[in-house]
Amino acid sequence: MSTRAPAVLARKLIKTYPGGITALNGMDITVETGKVFGLLGPNGAGKSTTVKILTTLARATSGEATVAGHDVLRHPDRVRRAIGVVAQKSGADPVATGRENLQLQGRLYGLTGAALNRRADELLDRFDLAGAGKRAVKGYSGGMQRRLDVALGLVHRPDVLFLDEPTTGLDPEARAAMWDEISRLAGDEGLTILLTTHYLEEADRLAERIAIVDRGRVVVEGSPDQLKGELRGDAVHMELRAEAGRTSLAAAVGGLPGIHEVLIEGRRISARADDGAAAVPVLLAALERAGAVVASATVARPSLDDVYLRYAGRRFSEAQDDRTLEPATAGGTR
Repeated sequence: MSTRAPAVLARKLIKTYPGGITALNGMDITVETGKVFGLLGPNGAGKSTTVKILTTLARATSGEATVAGHDVLRHPDRVRRAIGVVAQKSGADPVATGRENLQLQGRLYGLTGAALNRRADELLDRFDLAGAGKRAVKGYSGGMQRRLDVALGLVHRPDVLFLDEPTTGLDPEARAAMWDEISRLAGDEGLTILLTTHYLEEADRLAERIAIVDRGRVVVEGSPDQLKGELRGDAVHMELRAEAGRTSLAAAVGGLPGIHEVLIEGRRISARADDGAAAVPVLLAALERAGAVVASATVARPSLDDVYLRYAGRRFSEAQDDRTLEPATAGGTR
């Protein structure tokens, strides 16, 4: 078993703002060296506040954290030299060229001369930006700008790379290309990556281990396959044509054989079933007896959305619509 210290370790992080707003409520994170770790949660869950604390851009109200073996409060300069950060908004100078941005970033970390030029050329080639290296960044597409942002975060060869919502705003093709690049970074270079995202598919595809975050705390942690595998059977979701009495619906479907974890929210009913195909007609009949008419029914293998539903007590889409976001003073809304 490896005895290496975690690349990122956070314990009992709490962050409050004036007015009694709590952004973090006891956040615990452990990221092993050389792994891709995903913080998955809706807008306002506390992901970006966590990243700001770990990258020394904000101070926790209480708790402790180390990154690359350095305490974020005692040795912030050491942390900054050991990390690369790709924020939600591009940090590139739009009027400078891609190459000039990389050279400036390199100089900030002490690179000069031939070594700096080689590193800039290497990154331009790697991120398929060699042909655009002499063009102003303001003329780049969204996907090109994000690739440059990641390249900027890698100029000084960091130990840990923070990617805060790296694909937000990208079209599907650019998002898929970014996913491929992140996978290559982890696989080819063994880089430790902490990724925040509110895309379920992104976390499922990229992260070897994820922490699902809701209301400023981790509600469950594990590999995507492990978390999905812990859910028995199939996920069954039904939508009624009209909302019915919660009490009568609960009485109708409660205790049905082979059906578990029934959740009723307005016109939507979710349940776990040992055999989804067999459970659907049983549920339909029970609901019909209760006077409810089903408009649609779906059966699927467990997903991260189902994991979120179990541990957070609400669907991910509903949490996304929750407008209780992190305060503007946190520097973001995610």
